Amino acid sequence: MGTVHALPARTGIPAVGEAVATYSATLTDAGTRRTYGVVLDRLAAWFGAATSLNALADPDRLAAWFTAQWGSAAPRTWNTRMNALHSAAGYWRQQGWLTDDPTVRLRMRPTPADRDRALSRDHVAALLGDKAPALRDRVLWHLLYETAARTEEALRLDVRDLDMPARTARTRRKGGARDVIAWQTGTARLLPRLLSGRRGGPVFLTDRRARPSVAAADVCPTTGCARLSYRRAAELFEEHTVRVLGEKATLHQLRHSALTHAAEDGASTPMLMALSGHTSVRSLAKYARPSAEALTRWQAERDPARR
Repeated sequence: MGTVHALPARTGIPAVGEAVATYSATLTDAGTRRTYGVVLDRLAAWFGAATSLNALADPDRLAAWFTAQWGSAAPRTWNTRMNALHSAAGYWRQQGWLTDDPTVRLRMRPTPADRDRALSRDHVAALLGDKAPALRDRVLWHLLYETAARTEEALRLDVRDLDMPARTARTRRKGGARDVIAWQTGTARLLPRLLSGRRGGPVFLTDRRARPSVAAADVCPTTGCARLSYRRAAELFEEHTVRVLGEKATLHQLRHSALTHAAEDGASTPMLMALSGHTSVRSLAKYARPSAEALTRWQAERDPARR
């Protein structure tokens, strides 16, 4: 007869892996899930997915782990990772799985003023005017600049979301809110060529057929190709900017530039908020700051010695 072993009593505190999965399921925005996942996946790997969440109750141990991971990172990266950890810990406390705040030993780092993220109008014209890149990439870059949409908002577009005659599309903003973005002539001229008769599936596709594991909603029913990922889109744009400008720029800078240029052209705050999808004037402020290029032009126009 076999030996009977008593099972340990269930304490109600989940394992780290289970706690991470439960919290991640509450994040409705794909971009947030991806960003926070960097921290949460490493957390589960380091402490052990099967380890009780009680292992995080020691603030000194958690701070030592976090500092070892991101202590040498830029302030903005440190703060982004901190936000993820703090948010997850707050959720776990609400569930009664943690008693105290395990992030108490960690502090946000001051970040330098962001004054040069917008590209000049000449640089934007050079990037968008280059006809060498693939049509898909040119459409995406035009769309991001003309709509000032976030990259995630553009990449999640499906063909059925588009209203081609009106030059608008329905998208989900950061946080899941439904909204409309509107583009201009540059996108309007290129977009029909990209779609080429497609009536469904993602607007922006990879060059290869999707793997069987890819969700049906992320596969084009006509070509069988998958939805273009943020990572791949970012890599292609960075390569393009190095070739054209001689330095690396990001997809987010197209959004930043669009909003800065619109503000310089006199767009009102309500119009800028509609364009950007921001719900807070404070969040909009860093984009509406005039660029050095605009400041120089303004000074030259008002120079009393100007002829």
